Amino acid sequence: MKSQIVEHLGQTDILLPSLVADALAANDCIKVRMSALQAAVHHARQPDHPGSDLQAECRAAGIAPAAIAALIAGAHIVGEGRIAAPNLTKLMKDVLDDVTTMIRAVTAGDPPAGDAMSARLSAIQATGALESSSEIEVSRVGKLTGVTDNDSDSLHRLVMDLHKALNRLAAGCAEETVAGARVFGLRPDDHRAVESFMRGLEQTRALKFDHPGLDTMATRSGDRLLIQNDIGTTDAHVLVIAVQDNTVTVTYTDVHRARTKFFVGLFEDFPAKWSGLDRHAADGLGDDGNFYLVTGQYLAETAKERDAFLAAIGSALVFLIDWNKARKLLRNWVAKNDAAGILAWGARHRIGHRAFLELGGDELIGAAVRNAAPTRIGFGERLDQVLGRDGAVDFLKATLRASTEALSAGRSVRLVRDQIEADLVRRLESVDSTLLAIVVRQAGLAHDIAADLAHHIAALQAGRPADGKLLAARAGRIEQKADRIAIEARKEVSRLNARPIIEHLMDRVEEAIDELEQAAFIASLAPAGIDPALLHALAELCKIAISGTEAIASGLAAAADVPEGRRADADDALAAVVRLIDAEHAADACERNVTAQVFGGGFDVATSLSVLELARAIERATDRLAGFGHLLRRHVMTDLSA
Repeated sequence: MKSQIVEHLGQTDILLPSLVADALAANDCIKVRMSALQAAVHHARQPDHPGSDLQAECRAAGIAPAAIAALIAGAHIVGEGRIAAPNLTKLMKDVLDDVTTMIRAVTAGDPPAGDAMSARLSAIQATGALESSSEIEVSRVGKLTGVTDNDSDSLHRLVMDLHKALNRLAAGCAEETVAGARVFGLRPDDHRAVESFMRGLEQTRALKFDHPGLDTMATRSGDRLLIQNDIGTTDAHVLVIAVQDNTVTVTYTDVHRARTKFFVGLFEDFPAKWSGLDRHAADGLGDDGNFYLVTGQYLAETAKERDAFLAAIGSALVFLIDWNKARKLLRNWVAKNDAAGILAWGARHRIGHRAFLELGGDELIGAAVRNAAPTRIGFGERLDQVLGRDGAVDFLKATLRASTEALSAGRSVRLVRDQIEADLVRRLESVDSTLLAIVVRQAGLAHDIAADLAHHIAALQAGRPADGKLLAARAGRIEQKADRIAIEARKEVSRLNARPIIEHLMDRVEEAIDELEQAAFIASLAPAGIDPALLHALAELCKIAISGTEAIASGLAAAADVPEGRRADADDALAAVVRLIDAEHAADACERNVTAQVFGGGFDVATSLSVLELARAIERATDRLAGFGHLLRRHVMTDLSA
């Protein structure tokens, strides 16, 4: 009666807070009813598929779940493009009542806007779109629940516009501000929950930088506290939280299914129960205007646990702003799952992606590629194809962190661009270092064969038993292992688009291993009783080969550090090159000495041939090592000039 009197006196401003609260509750209801219409069409078309379960959504909106469940389960095709369902007549009437409640509140606070909304509803009714009946055309469901790109109106578009108008009214008629949230009709014990949500929101709010959004309103609606946040600027991107004692119900709507899934994933530490992600995208209704609605419920045992969940929700919202835009940009450089994973990492570490977007986003990385690695990363080529998956993901994480830190500290864009470019250069050099480590491993295998040869020759010199078959078998296994490493290494070189010279270095070591394995095979066939002078010359050749493999290892280790600007490492690498060339000259001289002794000593054919071939095989191995040295010098000089 008091409400009627107040309205009669024209003092509706006094009632506005409660009208807005009722209208916001009606907005929650109409979303569930439209989702039920979509689900009914889906079930009627595919009755063998499990029907959508909207029980959590119904309870959150204060709707009896049984009637909605019966409507969906009983939906069936009754003619070309038409379905029938129990409770459909009442649902259509309830939809009209919900819209009317929303228009009533808007009219009370903004009469011109309310009149315009009322006229739009009348126009929609004139088309028969809201006609109550036990049957409905599938096309009409699509028009009611969808939003087209053209200028034509629809119930869904009207509801979204009403919702925005209600948000403005709610902000304007707020009775007080609690921790930054505009609130009205709150009880004293509601403040703690609102403050908890706002505490989490303020922890990360700065990460949105200049982007609008994150305005919060709260109101008391019956036995529930309702907290609403507008998140960003997208019409269908809304969060509503209902708090009843220690139970928190989250209703989240989004036009992007992937972002909806991302949002739910941010609360893995809380045992909340979430509804499905795709049950509101009914087939055959078109993509325009469709949105995803997910509901989560957290039954906290204490108020402290409830408040922790509310704070976690508040702190997560900033990471939803422009999330899809950031994901699309990152997908240009890594796989789509990795792009989403990077954004999830940014949210967990309170880094975010808004600074990355404000500083240029895709262009920020593109400039780094053009300036730091124009010959290593081609146009349209992803970073994970060059740096590897882990390297690319780590680089992009570092880019997000550098962007956030720079923008937060007010540093210049030029400075952060230089920082990102330098990081990319280091990572590309790290790729080269990783591949060089494989070459070092190959050099170790060459050293093993050369050492086995030396031990075999030493045993012959000392008159000890020397198992030639064992020598050849071991050398063969080592050579096969080296081949497998080389095959995998070449795949990495190709996948990572490494500098061609690295593959050439691998080739020289592999060729040296082949020659040393051949030498081991010849040594296994050599007859007994070889002249000591010949054995001494062969032992010297083995020592030279061993020193060559050791020079490769030390030279590569030094070369890996040259890009860091360490002059001493460059000198060490170049000194190793000199050692390799000197070793090749010494091996030439030693091999000629063996040849001279064989031709001048009158040895039998088997001894002469085996000693000559063994010496030549070892000498050819040192030739390959010297070739490696020339390539290593070119590699070092290229890094020094860069």
